[in-house]
Amino acid sequence: MLTKEKVQDFLKEIEVDDLVNNLQIMGNDVYIDMTAHSPAMHEKKKLEAAMKQAFASEFGENVHLKLKIVSPEPSEIQQSQIKGKQIPGIQNIIAIASGKGGVGKSTVSANMAVTLAKMGFKVGLLDADIYGPSVPTMFDTEGEKPISVEVNGKNLMKPIENYGVKMLSIGYFSGANQAVVWRGPMASKALNQMIRDAAWGELDFLLIDLPPGTGDIHLSIIQEVPVTGAVIVSTPQHVALADVRKGIAMFQMESINIPVLGLIENMAYFTPEELPENKYYIFGNQGAQYLAEDLGIPVLGEIPLIQSIREAGDVGRPAALQEGSKIEEIYTETARRMVESLVERNKNLPPTEAVKITTMAGCSPKAK
Repeated sequence: MLTKEKVQDFLKEIEVDDLVNNLQIMGNDVYIDMTAHSPAMHEKKKLEAAMKQAFASEFGENVHLKLKIVSPEPSEIQQSQIKGKQIPGIQNIIAIASGKGGVGKSTVSANMAVTLAKMGFKVGLLDADIYGPSVPTMFDTEGEKPISVEVNGKNLMKPIENYGVKMLSIGYFSGANQAVVWRGPMASKALNQMIRDAAWGELDFLLIDLPPGTGDIHLSIIQEVPVTGAVIVSTPQHVALADVRKGIAMFQMESINIPVLGLIENMAYFTPEELPENKYYIFGNQGAQYLAEDLGIPVLGEIPLIQSIREAGDVGRPAALQEGSKIEEIYTETARRMVESLVERNKNLPPTEAVKITTMAGCSPKAK
């Protein structure tokens, strides 16, 4: 005979007794009220399927499980998390950051943007490096000025567009040789305007090229927009990786809690053009891999030190646009891994915090 004690013992055995709020038995009907681990709909469905299967295996088909699963109340930490308001039309916002300057973060941002555009995504790039904007140079758009357009009765900035990427940068508003001398609140206000008062339209990705380090600008971005995930750029040497830990720790703070999609190791090795099979690890070997393993995040790509990458950036045509080249292949694979990591993260986040990608462009979730 089915008893309440038997069911309670079984719930302890399958380690869900702490989730049960109410248990009642009427004949062969078992009524259980439970609280799910997470508010995500797929978590509740997964719990329901697992419970029904477990009860059928233990008590047979004659026992009917009547489940009611509710979402957990948000914790104090979740309630205090810094989350910005959704931007209509923008599906995924990726922050590209680095622990320190000089690691080639803006070059990586530019090449990732054009690569995603070539893969068929609708891409925007916001140059949030207020004090050292480089997007106008890297996209051959120096001297251009965003025009004002009217959208739904509101005047908005129209982003500059080149190579299939929509861009905004403080460099479009200040002269090429003009120093931007702003305190934190003023810089944050300018960024806020470029994010909110721009006619971005429909975008699969908005990449945000953050300044190096951790500070005012980073917190302002995180407060202003719901960042879907962060990508960290580093070079292999120990001093750069030490700062990377701080950058990752910032995104993983309980009050911020932004998923780190992975690490891109820039200037990973040098291959001379005349010896394409040779690799020289000038800044050290596999430093990013060891750090990524230690922190439990994936390495999205290893970008080599190639002269044409620097030359292409200087003349305003990102190297990833070079059809059939090794660098195009490397950036395509890196972008694919980023998208796969993002899809995996989006599956495990509540829908209010993560938005599904509209087109996969041949990418799939990572195999477990």
